[in-house]
Amino acid sequence: MDPVRKRTVRLVVALTAAVFLASALIYTSFSAADPAVSPTQLLHDAQPGRSYQLTGVVVAHSVHRLGETLQFSIADRAGGATAVPVSYTGSVPDPFREGREVIVTVQRNSAQTDQFVGERNSLITKCPSKYKEAPPSSTKAPSSAKVS
Repeated sequence: MDPVRKRTVRLVVALTAAVFLASALIYTSFSAADPAVSPTQLLHDAQPGRSYQLTGVVVAHSVHRLGETLQFSIADRAGGATAVPVSYTGSVPDPFREGREVIVTVQRNSAQTDQFVGERNSLITKCPSKYKEAPPSSTKAPSSAKVS
């Protein structure tokens, strides 16, 4: 076989294998990801036995500890009356508190359809954004002030 043709065949085979492997990697990474759902979406779409990443705000006065189990409710970030009760065991991050945004992997409890069980050690607290728009300042400089 001609050496130039041999190099061309090797190059085509190597590029084909690289494209195939890259496509498989991209497909696997996107298909394995669980999208984060809000409490409203979770209550409408949850199926027993399937895991969901629940995101929202911890409801005020809903946090209670019963032995090793932490029970709390999560509401939509935008507000609203929908709240999902979660029963969680595992490590709890230090910044966890009422009113804080959290993400937790949950499954619908098959015995109680309105209760969700958090996967052990899956609780994550989101830090409040330091880039939120500041409220308008009430102490404005007079517009007639001269600058020298």
